[in-house]
Amino acid sequence: MLDRLNSVAKSIHEKRTAMGLTQGEFAGLLGLGSSGERTVGGWERGEHVPTRAKLEKIFNLPDIIPFRSPYDGKKAKPDFRFIDLFAGIGGIRMPFQELGGHCVFSSEWDKFSQKSYAANYGEVPQGDITQIAANDIPEHDLLLAGFPCQAFSQAGLKQGFNDTRGTMFFEIQRVLAHHRPKAFLLENVKQLRGHDKGRTLNTILSILRGEEGAVVPENVPMSEEARKSLSTPLNYRVDFEVLAAKNFGVPQNRERVYIVGFDRDQVSEAEARDLPREILDGLKERKSETRLGDVLETNASVDPKFTISDRLLAGHERRLRAHRAKGNGFGFSLFNAESPYCNTISARYYKDGSEVLIDQSDIGKNPRKLTPRECARIQGFPEEFNVGAVSNVQNYRQFGNSVSVPVIRAIAEEMAPYLKV
Repeated sequence: MLDRLNSVAKSIHEKRTAMGLTQGEFAGLLGLGSSGERTVGGWERGEHVPTRAKLEKIFNLPDIIPFRSPYDGKKAKPDFRFIDLFAGIGGIRMPFQELGGHCVFSSEWDKFSQKSYAANYGEVPQGDITQIAANDIPEHDLLLAGFPCQAFSQAGLKQGFNDTRGTMFFEIQRVLAHHRPKAFLLENVKQLRGHDKGRTLNTILSILRGEEGAVVPENVPMSEEARKSLSTPLNYRVDFEVLAAKNFGVPQNRERVYIVGFDRDQVSEAEARDLPREILDGLKERKSETRLGDVLETNASVDPKFTISDRLLAGHERRLRAHRAKGNGFGFSLFNAESPYCNTISARYYKDGSEVLIDQSDIGKNPRKLTPRECARIQGFPEEFNVGAVSNVQNYRQFGNSVSVPVIRAIAEEMAPYLKV
């Protein structure tokens, strides 16, 4: 019995240290709750062992963290420091880290996204940003945030600032007001541009620019710190652009609003070179030819579980006929390897896959859903990205909520020269 305890204790310790996690982070990754750090310590001291299910979960965790920051614990200094808010699975982080940046803080409230983030970056993001004071966030040169988009999306009710998810912008604003980083990059859905006849986006831009008379709608719920920080005007030169992923080398028709800002006092080029407008004008001219088959697995090699049932297919076809009779364009969408690109993957993809189904007539089967690995590729994530930390359902949600990495990389390449410390 003692030998088994010691063997298990050693294995757990080796797994945790290989992942580069503290006992508290490891406990968070396993969903152990407030006493989790003490539990992990007990395991590693051989005082008790996990349940069989928990042990299996531990040993299924990756040994290799593919995208750990190269500056963790190293004497070498990064070119710049950044924070990753509403981090999701780290799609915005990746390109800036590649270009010499070091992530000093991340925040993500969803526990499943935290698991994917930890499996790929070796860090468990802190939780709800509304519960984290700005002075508890380290100093940084760049703020990154793909803030919640449901409040502005077509799939949602487009409530904007009337939806608590729409007020998350003010959490970004309070961090900017406290730390005054050199620059920021924000991402949201295309519908933000036209929400409330453009007034929502204009309010956001006015606050970021520090313009007098920026009007915040009455009764908008926000933290007390965020409300107080509104009295401290920002001073960023800001602009935005809608960019499409298909123009950056990935076969997906995903359009998003990207808001870029440079602090006028710290980045002198902002005025002299009309940044960020110069950057965004160059990016909106990008074009590329894509082919969906370049990121798809062969139908014959895909697990049959991804093939939709006769019943689900019949439902899709019935709804498609009904929509066509009404003269609208709703209904499921079928693609094949020769399609130049597919529709936007959404967080609801796991439900029925209706926005992107892959034709399997070549092997005589019903259409199928994309695999998680194909979703990763369509979003531009590298092959090394670990999709095994969570279930397929959670992978679909995460990639649907994530960003197109090549678009972020193109923006990062333009921003990085102005961020170096």
